[in-house]
Amino acid sequence: MLKENLSKVEQNILAACEKSTRPRSEVTLIAVSKTKPAEMLQEAYDAGVRDFGENKVQEICDKYEVLPSDIRWHMIGHLQRNKVKYIIDKVCMIHSVDSYRLAEEINIQAKKHRIVMPVLIEVNIADEQTKFGVSKEDAIQLIEEAAHLDNISIQGLMTVAPYVTDAEENRKYFQEIKQLAVDIQAKNIDNVAMRVLSMGMTGDYAVAIEEGADMVRVGTGIFGERNYSRK
Repeated sequence: MLKENLSKVEQNILAACEKSTRPRSEVTLIAVSKTKPAEMLQEAYDAGVRDFGENKVQEICDKYEVLPSDIRWHMIGHLQRNKVKYIIDKVCMIHSVDSYRLAEEINIQAKKHRIVMPVLIEVNIADEQTKFGVSKEDAIQLIEEAAHLDNISIQGLMTVAPYVTDAEENRKYFQEIKQLAVDIQAKNIDNVAMRVLSMGMTGDYAVAIEEGADMVRVGTGIFGERNYSRK
């Protein structure tokens, strides 16, 4: 079943790329594996997936120990400052930077490991009360402040669009994020490259790709419904 799901997702990505005249190589599929057991991740890995996204620090730590070492782990969930140290040497990118204090802590921990951590600034593009992320207006200020930190590299923006039944309803939000990235790029801030837009999930990733997503985060579309009762 998982292979069939992956094949369908891949076909949808390809179709969206063709529709927007983009090469398939421009889009990274991140398999969102939160709450899923290592066996399922291994199955996805065997089917060719190398980028996995997790929301919880503990899940990254646990799965990192038992799964292949060439997996690229993405921290896509809300990250508390006191937990940065546990994943700093395990992830390839942190998508959910939403405050200067978090960026500062990532910088401190990255310095200890002598690495530069690629990060994305999380923008709450629809101003939803239940979502993390900075407002569109505050994003530029945060980027200007965090750009001075030597051991992080600001690579772009991430957003979680509203849950909708019709993906077209989120097109405007993806367009807004894309425009925000263009505006930020035009400022030519040192240590800031708007080369990554992480947006689009199971319900709307095709529309997100059409509007410029470089990374899409697909969980249910690959693994099926999540089981939150798993410990």
